Amino acid sequence: MTHQDLKDFLDEKVVLYNNPKFIEADPIQIPHQFSKKEDIEIAAFLTATISWGNRKMIIQNASKMMELLDYHPYDFVMNHQENDLKSFENFVHRTFNSGDLKQFIKSLKHIYQNHDGLEKALLIKDDSKTYQKAIHEFKGFFFEIPHQNRTKKHISDPMKNTAAKRINMFLRWMVRNDKTGVDFGIWKTHSPANLSCPLDVHSGNVARKLNLISRVQNDWKALSELDKKLRKLDKNDPVKYDFALFGLGVFEKFS
Repeated sequence: MTHQDLKDFLDEKVVLYNNPKFIEADPIQIPHQFSKKEDIEIAAFLTATISWGNRKMIIQNASKMMELLDYHPYDFVMNHQENDLKSFENFVHRTFNSGDLKQFIKSLKHIYQNHDGLEKALLIKDDSKTYQKAIHEFKGFFFEIPHQNRTKKHISDPMKNTAAKRINMFLRWMVRNDKTGVDFGIWKTHSPANLSCPLDVHSGNVARKLNLISRVQNDWKALSELDKKLRKLDKNDPVKYDFALFGLGVFEKFS
């Protein structure tokens, strides 16, 4: 397949999947319930955090989180008392339990109070063109306050060569404005040109079949390889191809 053939093929799949119908069965539907910027951010961050496993279960448990936050995520985060967290006791999503959720609420409050919010805390602060260092630094900010050590595993550190799939998905939601109403594009201080794909089993397998990745593991090195190829296809909006790779893998069993 030539470069142009590949671009045409993937562009066609982007159009097929990057549209409002995608929202119906995807966890991104959870932040779409909100209109206030901070509510969208927090709902998206918490939803992305538990986005592994069965998509139906992800949506169900993310909905449960919004219920626990009284459907006002930002207000709850900023004004909660320790007593308010008692209702979290039975929450669990795979290995993310009630203790982790409580910690995330406290850490989010810390991020908004002391780091000017999620948008600022995840900003690329040097001349690098990826979020590798920014995510690493954000994890440091997030766990500056007292925390259980086990909770740290729920935010990946790409400086340790992890693909950081969930936080890259959250960044796509916040930064990329797809003009079709799927991704939000509410972080104007960030550039979609710097985004990386949320690399998982499905997108990784499709990318290998299309010779976009040669590396076997789904790690940051593989992601860097994918970044370079996708940025050649569209330097301003490379992560639109996440829709193509995901759709081909999940819906078309292409890999």
